[in-house]
Order: sequence, then structure tokens, then C-alpha cells
Amino acid sequence: MNNLYDVFIIGGGINGCGIARDAAGRGYSVCLSEKSDIASGTSSASSKLIHGGLRYLENFEFSLVRASLRERDILIKIAPHIIREMRFVLPHHKNLRPVWLLKLGMLLYDNLYSSKYIKRSSYIRLSSHEAKSTLTEAYKKGFEYSDCITDDSRLTVLNAADAKRLGGNINTRTMVKNMEQKKGVWNIEVINTITNEAKYVQAKVVVNATGPWVDNFLKNHSKQTKIDNVRLVKGSHIVVKKLFNHSYAYILQNSDGRVFFAVPWENEFTFIGTTDVDFKDNLDSFSASDDEINYLCKSANQYFMSNISSNDVIKHWSGVRPLYDDGSIKAQKASRDYTIRIDSQNNNSALINLFGGKMTTFRQLSEEVVNKVGSILGEKKSPWTSDVHLPGGDFSLTEKAKIVVGLAKKYDYLDVDFIQRLFNLYGTRVEHILKNVSSIDDLGLHFGRDLYQVEVDYLMQEEFALYPEDVLERRTKLYLFLDYDKIESLDNYMQKKKEG
Repeated sequence: MNNLYDVFIIGGGINGCGIARDAAGRGYSVCLSEKSDIASGTSSASSKLIHGGLRYLENFEFSLVRASLRERDILIKIAPHIIREMRFVLPHHKNLRPVWLLKLGMLLYDNLYSSKYIKRSSYIRLSSHEAKSTLTEAYKKGFEYSDCITDDSRLTVLNAADAKRLGGNINTRTMVKNMEQKKGVWNIEVINTITNEAKYVQAKVVVNATGPWVDNFLKNHSKQTKIDNVRLVKGSHIVVKKLFNHSYAYILQNSDGRVFFAVPWENEFTFIGTTDVDFKDNLDSFSASDDEINYLCKSANQYFMSNISSNDVIKHWSGVRPLYDDGSIKAQKASRDYTIRIDSQNNNSALINLFGGKMTTFRQLSEEVVNKVGSILGEKKSPWTSDVHLPGGDFSLTEKAKIVVGLAKKYDYLDVDFIQRLFNLYGTRVEHILKNVSSIDDLGLHFGRDLYQVEVDYLMQEEFALYPEDVLERRTKLYLFLDYDKIESLDNYMQKKKEG
């Protein structure tokens, strides 16, 4: 590690990695420290949506929705391989929100920001709609609209990888042990959690992007008097075998006022979520509770003909959202907007703390943070991330299908579904992964499903993967398909590669 950095970022979630990318691209020296893996916290446990937040309109958060819709267009432009449009169906529930209110919401959603890429909403009669095949007879009409779905952890990893390409020093499994500001410089002790090796770095500006750990970090490393800044809210999702064969997702209303999603996922599954439960437990060890799982099953059963129970749940995930505490009584009413606060400012030194936020607005948040870095250290290059693609995303949406066809022809000895999966994850970087492959044998060791050595090598070399769960859960979603003995062989290979 270098001795003195312009910016030291704590936290390898979507905000920390987005800030690292933006700052490195503007010419600041950057170091990021993440105590576990990139995207190992909330940034791999979201609803996988890049969206304006239709339900936030009820809270009159028009500026947040408008900003989110604008960011949705930017993100699908710069990362078209991992972000795609998805059409959602909102059935009208006659005992809940009236049709006129839903129609008004759709009108606002279409017009708060005029999208270049996303289709507008429409009123539908479910009797003649493809999505009707899944719903019970109680639902006769509704609406159809578009948002985007993404792979949240890949979006985070790609920001980290691009930050590294731009000269950023990205350190996973590295925890901040001590931090002290002296004479306008932060002195920071970090510990490698694998080797227990301690290192010391200095930085002019520290960015606290620890997400739900933000208050805990301040209690341990800051002299700030206001420590209780965030309201922690747990959101859980469940995964079941696919409930429908069409490509639509659903946004569904519940009698408690919440909305939840049912989304087709990884070709063979449907995920359902989310919950909103105030969280006061251990941030380093939690999962979906039985009550949350039963709540989601019961909620889905109000709508779908195929009833589910906890016995049908194959996987589940939970994340804790660090919502800025605005005094809302209900967790679902707490704002998803973000707050940036500069503390401990001393000459050309400061601590920047981040509170709240949502995945869709990470790039905007990152740009604002780096603008503040510029106001402290002196401005360098102008904001740039709205126009520059993430790794693998250097193509337009209209070229997507053509590129996949071209790859399938070039690598005609490989299965088309395999090529499609790789392209959905890596975009044009597929060519880098397969650069030395001229036959199936060149893919190397086979770890089950369609995971081969060449992909694992790429993930270890370019995307910070160190352990099987890094590969299977956060950089691919192959954990859904592989059994234990295959994971064990992958673990053995990765251990040998690290040692060698």
C-alpha cells in the first residue's frame, strides 16, 4: 500500500466501489478497504432492480423518483450487459388502492422523466393478457409498466474492477482497526483478515461507506456526538421454482399497505420480496426469519394459482438497509434517499459519511461525494461516469442480440446457453475469458453445470474472487445449481491457485 492517498474508502458495497471508480477516473489516488468480499453485504441482497420506485410516489418523494428514473437510463446505457428492461404487471386489487390512484401513479411515473430506452405504461385487461395464466380469477384488470432488473453484486464488482483499472488500490478481506486524524492527515491501521498482517496508510480524505455499519464505525473511530444516524431495516427475499413461464414480473399490493415483487430469475426460479422489518440484531450474522418467509408465501398466495409454503423455498437472502432516520413511524415509510455529511474537516482533510441511499442512485451519490472531495482537495477532472461504460458494456442496446449471435458463431463448439450466460455476466469481456480457447478441452477443469477453469481464473485475476462463495454467489449465481461435491472441487482448485 502507498503511504499517502488522496481518498481512503471504507466499504466495498455499491457506494464505496462507485466512489472509488469515479475518484480514480478523476485522477485522485484511491485506496479502498473491504472487510469481507466486494458486495458481500447489502449490495448482494437487494431486489435486483434499477427502478424509479413507483411506491415512493405515495410518500411524495417526487425528486427521488425523478432522479432514480434519470439514473435508470444512464445505467442501462453504461452497463447494458447486466441491466435490462423488464415489464411488470400490477394487478388491481379491488379492496386496496383504487384504479384512479394507480392510473395517476403510472402517469406520474411515465412523465417525471422521459426515458430514451424504456417503454411507457399501459392499462390492461388481464383476461386477454399473458400474465393472467398465473393469477387467480379475482384479478380482472391492471397495469403494465417497465423498470430494469440487474445483477446487483456484479454491478458492484464491475465498479471495483474499473476502479482498479484506473489505478485504484482495492483491498478485500481487509479491516480498518484504528483511525486517527493528526495534523490534517488520517493515519489508518488495516488488518488483513486472512493473514492477520497489519499495514499502515495515510489519507487526506476518508469516506465512510460502510452501509448498515456506518453508526458502528463512527462509535469506534470518531469523536462525533451524533451517532444514531440510521434506521436499520431488514429486507428479505425467497426463491422458489418458477411460478410462471412468461417473462413478465409482478408488483403486488398487500393488505398492510406494502408492495412486493415476484420476479422471474435465472431461467428456472422466481424470487419474491421484500419485507421491511426494523433490525436491531447482529449485522454480521442474520438471515430471513420464519415469520418473514411465511409472510412472503402468504402474500404471494393471495395472487397466484400455484400456492407456496416455506417447504417450497429453495433459497433466501436478507439485506439490511441503512436508511437515514427521518423519524418515520413505519419502516416502509422511511425515505430511501441518501445524505452525505462532511465531518472532522481540518484544512485539506475530512471524514465524509454516507447515510441511506438505494442501488439505483449509487452513481449519482458517488459523483456528489467526489465533487465534495474536489472542494476539499482541489478539483481535478470533471464528472465523467454518466458517459463511460462499465467493463464489458461497450456496446449499444440495439447491438446486444447481434453480438451474442456473433459470439455463438465464433465459438460454435460451445453451447449457445453457455455463451449467453457469459455474455449476460461479462459482456464483451467474454472475448478476454475465451482468448485462449479453441476447443472445449481448452476450457480447463469442469466444476459442474457450465463452470470451467477459464472463468474461475478470470474471476480470480480480474474480479477479486478468493473463495468459492465469491464465484458462485456474487459473481455468478451458480450456487443455485451446484451440489456440495462440486463446490469442494472448486475450493481445492482455488486454494491451490492462491498458494501457487
